[in-house]
Amino acid sequence: MTSEMTIIGDEAYRAAKELIEEAKPEENDIFVVGCSTSEVGGAGIGTFSSPDLAEVVFGGIYQATQEAGLFLAAQCCEHLNRALILEKEAALRYGYEIVSVVPQPKAGGSFATAAYKAFEHPVAVEHIKASLGMDIGDTLIGMHLKDVAVPVRIRTKQIGDGHVVCARTRPKYIGGSRAIYEEA
Repeated sequence: MTSEMTIIGDEAYRAAKELIEEAKPEENDIFVVGCSTSEVGGAGIGTFSSPDLAEVVFGGIYQATQEAGLFLAAQCCEHLNRALILEKEAALRYGYEIVSVVPQPKAGGSFATAAYKAFEHPVAVEHIKASLGMDIGDTLIGMHLKDVAVPVRIRTKQIGDGHVVCARTRPKYIGGSRAIYEEA
Protein backbone atom coordinates (compact mmCIF):
# COMPACT_ATOMS: atom_id res chain seq x y z
CA MET A 1 0.00 0.00 0.00
CA THR A 2 1.33 3.42 -0.91
CA SER A 3 1.94 6.02 1.75
CA GLU A 4 -0.92 8.12 0.30
CA MET A 5 -3.32 5.19 0.70
CA THR A 6 -2.10 4.66 4.27
CA ILE A 7 -2.75 8.34 5.03
CA ILE A 8 -6.27 8.09 3.58
CA GLY A 9 -7.01 4.99 5.66
CA ASP A 10 -5.74 6.77 8.77
CA GLU A 11 -7.89 9.83 7.97
CA ALA A 12 -10.97 7.62 7.60
CA TYR A 13 -10.32 5.86 10.90
CA ARG A 14 -9.62 9.14 12.70
CA ALA A 15 -12.75 10.83 11.31
CA ALA A 16 -14.97 7.90 12.32
CA LYS A 17 -13.37 7.75 15.77
CA GLU A 18 -13.89 11.50 16.28
CA LEU A 19 -17.56 11.27 15.29
CA ILE A 20 -18.14 8.32 17.60
CA GLU A 21 -16.49 10.16 20.51
CA GLU A 22 -18.59 13.29 19.90
CA ALA A 23 -21.92 11.56 19.13
CA LYS A 24 -21.73 9.00 21.97
CA PRO A 25 -23.86 6.32 20.26
CA GLU A 26 -25.15 3.28 22.10
CA GLU A 27 -23.90 -0.22 21.35
CA ASN A 28 -25.53 -1.70 18.20
CA ASP A 29 -26.57 1.72 16.88
CA ILE A 30 -26.20 2.18 13.13
CA PHE A 31 -23.47 4.43 11.70
CA VAL A 32 -24.27 5.26 8.05
CA VAL A 33 -21.60 6.31 5.56
CA GLY A 34 -21.94 7.69 2.07
CA CYS A 35 -18.61 7.86 0.26
CA SER A 36 -17.59 9.04 -3.17
CA THR A 37 -14.20 7.51 -3.89
CA SER A 38 -14.09 9.80 -6.92
CA GLU A 39 -14.11 12.80 -4.56
CA VAL A 40 -11.62 11.17 -2.18
CA GLY A 41 -9.30 10.72 -5.17
CA GLY A 42 -9.67 14.33 -6.29
CA ALA A 43 -12.13 13.84 -9.17
CA GLY A 44 -15.77 14.91 -9.50
CA ILE A 45 -18.41 12.76 -7.83
CA GLY A 46 -19.31 9.72 -9.92
CA THR A 47 -16.46 10.15 -12.41
CA PHE A 48 -13.63 7.97 -11.09
CA SER A 49 -14.85 5.15 -8.87
CA SER A 50 -11.92 3.43 -7.15
CA PRO A 51 -12.26 0.00 -5.52
CA ASP A 52 -8.76 0.36 -4.03
CA LEU A 53 -9.58 3.68 -2.34
CA ALA A 54 -12.91 2.26 -1.19
CA GLU A 55 -11.26 -0.66 0.57
CA VAL A 56 -8.87 1.68 2.40
CA VAL A 57 -11.58 4.16 3.47
CA PHE A 58 -13.99 1.36 4.37
CA GLY A 59 -11.29 -0.43 6.37
CA GLY A 60 -10.55 2.61 8.52
CA ILE A 61 -14.20 3.36 9.23
CA TYR A 62 -15.13 -0.30 9.78
CA GLN A 63 -12.33 -0.69 12.32
CA ALA A 64 -13.63 2.29 14.32
CA THR A 65 -17.24 1.03 14.24
CA GLN A 66 -16.19 -2.46 15.28
CA GLU A 67 -14.21 -1.07 18.23
CA ALA A 68 -17.31 0.87 19.33
CA GLY A 69 -19.75 -2.05 18.89
CA LEU A 70 -21.70 -0.30 16.12
CA PHE A 71 -23.26 -1.55 12.90
CA LEU A 72 -21.92 0.09 9.75
CA ALA A 73 -24.27 0.81 6.84
CA ALA A 74 -22.79 1.74 3.46
CA GLN A 75 -24.95 3.93 1.23
CA CYS A 76 -25.03 2.92 -2.42
CA CYS A 77 -25.01 5.50 -5.20
CA GLU A 78 -28.09 6.81 -6.97
CA HIS A 79 -27.96 3.98 -9.53
CA LEU A 80 -29.27 1.73 -6.74
CA ASN A 81 -31.57 4.45 -5.38
CA ARG A 82 -29.26 5.01 -2.40
CA ALA A 83 -29.98 1.54 -1.01
CA LEU A 84 -27.74 0.46 1.85
CA ILE A 85 -25.46 -2.49 2.52
CA LEU A 86 -25.27 -3.72 6.10
CA GLU A 87 -24.91 -6.90 8.09
CA LYS A 88 -27.94 -9.16 8.02
CA GLU A 89 -27.96 -9.12 11.83
CA ALA A 90 -28.58 -5.36 11.79
CA ALA A 91 -31.36 -5.63 9.20
CA LEU A 92 -33.11 -8.29 11.27
CA ARG A 93 -32.56 -6.48 14.60
CA TYR A 94 -34.15 -3.28 13.26
CA GLY A 95 -36.83 -4.92 11.13
CA TYR A 96 -35.55 -3.62 7.79
CA GLU A 97 -36.85 -5.35 4.68
CA ILE A 98 -34.04 -7.05 2.78
CA VAL A 99 -33.95 -6.47 -0.99
CA SER A 100 -31.99 -8.28 -3.67
CA VAL A 101 -29.04 -6.47 -5.21
CA VAL A 102 -25.26 -6.80 -5.19
CA PRO A 103 -23.44 -3.47 -5.55
CA GLN A 104 -20.73 -3.01 -8.16
CA PRO A 105 -18.31 -0.07 -8.53
CA LYS A 106 -20.40 1.52 -11.32
CA ALA A 107 -23.81 0.48 -9.95
CA GLY A 108 -23.86 0.97 -6.21
CA GLY A 109 -20.43 2.49 -5.82
CA SER A 110 -17.02 1.27 -4.76
CA PHE A 111 -17.59 1.96 -1.05
CA ALA A 112 -20.78 -0.12 -0.91
CA THR A 113 -19.02 -2.82 -2.95
CA ALA A 114 -16.18 -2.88 -0.41
CA ALA A 115 -18.72 -3.22 2.40
CA TYR A 116 -20.49 -6.07 0.61
CA LYS A 117 -17.19 -7.91 0.24
CA ALA A 118 -16.05 -7.30 3.83
CA PHE A 119 -19.22 -8.00 5.81
CA GLU A 120 -19.78 -11.53 7.09
CA HIS A 121 -23.44 -11.69 5.97
CA PRO A 122 -24.09 -8.62 3.78
CA VAL A 123 -27.60 -7.65 2.72
CA ALA A 124 -29.16 -4.68 0.98
CA VAL A 125 -32.06 -2.66 2.35
CA GLU A 126 -33.82 0.40 0.93
CA HIS A 127 -34.32 2.46 4.08
CA ILE A 128 -32.79 2.83 7.52
CA LYS A 129 -32.88 5.32 10.38
CA ALA A 130 -29.28 5.60 11.58
CA SER A 131 -28.19 7.28 14.81
CA LEU A 132 -25.09 8.88 13.31
CA GLY A 133 -23.48 9.28 9.95
CA MET A 134 -20.63 10.51 7.83
CA ASP A 135 -20.85 11.94 4.34
CA ILE A 136 -17.58 11.79 2.40
CA GLY A 137 -17.62 13.74 -0.86
CA ASP A 138 -21.10 15.27 -0.55
CA THR A 139 -23.12 12.10 -1.19
CA LEU A 140 -26.18 13.25 0.82
CA ILE A 141 -26.84 10.71 3.60
CA GLY A 142 -29.56 12.74 5.37
CA MET A 143 -32.37 10.51 4.15
CA HIS A 144 -30.87 7.65 6.19
CA LEU A 145 -30.69 9.44 9.54
CA LYS A 146 -33.32 9.55 12.27
CA ASP A 147 -35.64 12.55 12.07
CA VAL A 148 -33.66 15.07 14.12
CA ALA A 149 -30.11 15.27 12.78
CA VAL A 150 -27.58 17.51 14.52
CA PRO A 151 -24.32 18.54 12.79
CA VAL A 152 -21.15 17.32 14.47
CA ARG A 153 -17.96 19.25 13.82
CA ILE A 154 -14.85 17.10 13.83
CA ARG A 155 -11.20 18.07 13.31
CA THR A 156 -10.84 15.87 10.21
CA LYS A 157 -12.37 17.98 7.44
CA GLN A 158 -11.37 15.77 4.50
CA ILE A 159 -10.55 12.18 3.68
CA GLY A 160 -8.18 12.41 0.75
CA ASP A 161 -9.78 15.22 -1.26
CA GLY A 162 -13.32 14.30 -0.17
CA HIS A 163 -15.16 16.84 1.99
CA VAL A 164 -16.42 15.31 5.28
CA VAL A 165 -19.72 16.23 6.95
CA CYS A 166 -20.94 14.41 10.07
CA ALA A 167 -24.16 14.23 12.06
CA ARG A 168 -25.66 12.59 15.09
CA THR A 169 -29.32 12.36 15.92
CA ARG A 170 -31.36 13.12 19.00
CA PRO A 171 -34.92 12.32 20.08
CA LYS A 172 -37.60 14.79 18.98
CA TYR A 173 -38.61 17.40 21.54
CA ILE A 174 -42.36 17.25 22.11
CA GLY A 175 -44.70 18.86 24.60
CA GLY A 176 -44.18 22.59 24.17
CA SER A 177 -42.79 25.25 26.49
CA ARG A 178 -43.78 23.54 29.76
CA ALA A 179 -42.07 20.25 28.91
CA ILE A 180 -38.76 19.22 30.45
CA TYR A 181 -36.17 17.44 28.31
CA GLU A 182 -33.29 15.12 29.13
CA GLU A 183 -30.06 16.82 28.10
CA ALA A 184 -28.14 13.54 27.61
